[in-house]
Amino acid sequence: MARLVVVSNRVPIPKARSTTAGGLAVALRDVMTAGSMWFGWSGRLSHEPSNHASLLHARGVTYATVDLAAENHRGFYVGFANGALWPLLHFREDLMHFRREDYAGYLRVNATFASALESLLQPDDMVWAHNYHLIPFGRILREQGFCGPLGFFLHIPFAPPSMLEALPVARDLMADLCAYEAVGFQTEDYARDFRDCAQRLLGATVDGEWVRLKGRRLRALAVLIGIDAEAFAHDAEHAVRDKIVQRVAASLSGRRLAIGVDRMDYSKGLPNRFEAYGRLLERYPEHRRKIHFLQICPRSREEVEEYRKLRIELDRLAGRINGRFSELDWTPLRYNTRATSRKVIAGLYRLSGIGVVTPLRDGMNLVAKEYVAAQSQEDPGVLVLSQFAGAARELGEAVNVNPFDPDEITDAMHLALTMPLAERRHRHQALRATIFRATAQAYCHRFIQALERRGQTRDGGCSTPN
Repeated sequence: MARLVVVSNRVPIPKARSTTAGGLAVALRDVMTAGSMWFGWSGRLSHEPSNHASLLHARGVTYATVDLAAENHRGFYVGFANGALWPLLHFREDLMHFRREDYAGYLRVNATFASALESLLQPDDMVWAHNYHLIPFGRILREQGFCGPLGFFLHIPFAPPSMLEALPVARDLMADLCAYEAVGFQTEDYARDFRDCAQRLLGATVDGEWVRLKGRRLRALAVLIGIDAEAFAHDAEHAVRDKIVQRVAASLSGRRLAIGVDRMDYSKGLPNRFEAYGRLLERYPEHRRKIHFLQICPRSREEVEEYRKLRIELDRLAGRINGRFSELDWTPLRYNTRATSRKVIAGLYRLSGIGVVTPLRDGMNLVAKEYVAAQSQEDPGVLVLSQFAGAARELGEAVNVNPFDPDEITDAMHLALTMPLAERRHRHQALRATIFRATAQAYCHRFIQALERRGQTRDGGCSTPN
């Protein structure tokens, strides 16, 4: 079998038992077996980029990392990836900041990755690149002579042609994506948007999942990413004995708990969620003193102006809600911006009667699936889920809402708080069956199988469209 080489912006190097694994590391855990390699940035900045990767071996897996030049990294990460691509692909053209110098830094970092990895590759390796940071990576690797199977998976949404065209280098990036042999997306909607962009921006021919361009063809498909539901359910059941979780449980004093867990990002719909909770207490006063809302949202990308503004807005909303409704022995909204361990979050999910997952736009949102997995089957909580999260396509038994309407979120929370036990169990059984079927392992195997078949039937050799 071909060796699997995963490429991502950051590499989850195992440092200690207490290290918290990120979402991608958890998703790929089953395929990162002995002999595989994970390649990416070391997390270190230097005056000059690395020409050679540093290697670390753990549990049979090789972790290869490179340092990046500080100037290139700023243009690559803060400037283009998160200042232009992230907002555009989350349908926020108004927040997109495009600068040619940032795009040049983005290309230089991708070239650094490709150059450092090329010397480590074997002819029959299978390379799987992940996410919006690495769109040009495959094309550059092909230009350096790599001929093995080459795939890409996008973990965030993809934009339709009318929106993607707002990016001045949209055609270049589409051509770069077409250098891969299999391109995966979280939902069929996003895969279809990609195929439409290839057709409209590049003149490609589309036949079902297949895109043909200048003598080559690639497959653009939806591969639903999942979680290890069985393991997470087990962790949640045992995590309720964790000291922090027990302290939170004791502090509830018998009240219900609603929970939201999101990175602090404008795509997560947090201001609307806070507004909705305030309206719940105003319009349905019977819930006052009977519920706590806990929002965990670790700070991120604070060097980007929009993220600093978001934090200020959330601070203001939290203060207004607590100032208006709190009493001496009851604080209605608990708002925590520190990172929290996966174990503690699993236990908090299990305590919670409502999981509120209301992003304005999301590729999938695995928080929704983790919340379902964590619930007790005897007395499950209710998932309130944005219709614009990729997971909504699968989790139809959740209470689906339009996240742009705080009143709709308010009514959904009221419905969840008053839902009879029989209905909660019925919804939960259906949701649980879905997440136990569409697992992280199934996601990995489906994409790799698509890439293996594509590698065996590759037409056009190693050529890339230009």
